Amino acid sequence: MTLLELIRAAIKEDMPNGDVTTESLALKPRMGRARLKAKEDIVLSGAMAFEQSMQALEPTCRIKWHFEEGDEVLKNQILCTIEGDLVQVLKAERVALNFLGHLSGIATHTRRFVKKIEGTKTKILDTRKTTPAFRDLEKRAVVHGGGVNHRMNLSTAILIKDNHISVMGGITNAINRIREHSNLPVEVEASNLEGVKEAVSMNVQRILLDNMDNDTLKKALEIIPAEIETEASGNMNLDRVASVAALGVNYISVGALTHSAPCADVSLVFQWED
Repeated sequence: MTLLELIRAAIKEDMPNGDVTTESLALKPRMGRARLKAKEDIVLSGAMAFEQSMQALEPTCRIKWHFEEGDEVLKNQILCTIEGDLVQVLKAERVALNFLGHLSGIATHTRRFVKKIEGTKTKILDTRKTTPAFRDLEKRAVVHGGGVNHRMNLSTAILIKDNHISVMGGITNAINRIREHSNLPVEVEASNLEGVKEAVSMNVQRILLDNMDNDTLKKALEIIPAEIETEASGNMNLDRVASVAALGVNYISVGALTHSAPCADVSLVFQWED
């Protein structure tokens, strides 16, 4: 689904039969200016979705951004100004703010994780735990926050997980079968040291160290040669990521970047012309 299709669906959801409140006031077009204000410190993402949501109902409005996506915006700073028919802007307000608040929330949450591991070689990865149909937007927000995208979907990369291993009767069987049908690099999940050793013996590109405590992670990293990438996953939070990064893993994947990021607090302040 394209961004424009998402916006149209969101507007249809928000006012399937028009905005009965605004329309019952029988307001004529009222020109003026609105300012988008940050009510807390945030990292901006979703500017395009915000802008296109506004233009879907007020195509002649003019929007001037004072920040770029990925910029840190402080509480009370103005992200952008909008000039146009504020009656139509009012109708588009909630949809536009929903997009921008959600995506800036993801970027802001990601930035918190990234700052926790500054000074290490580790990179913060997202996952496929995204809102249905919003994956491209949410993964872009992760990048705005300083994170790195993992595979975009099941079609772009191979990751052999526990259920694949179970159905194939082991890591080696699963990898051999994959290699019979694909030349793509192989990442495989290992939940214990035995699995790590088996994955190393198969010379995979990356090993996903899943739900291991730090002591087990340290032992696993001693087994894995430098040419094999490492990714730690499972129960990763802001209190823990620094200690995991200090062990020397290449990546830490965090589902919470997209499935648990709080919405950024932003609001529109209207200035109606007489």
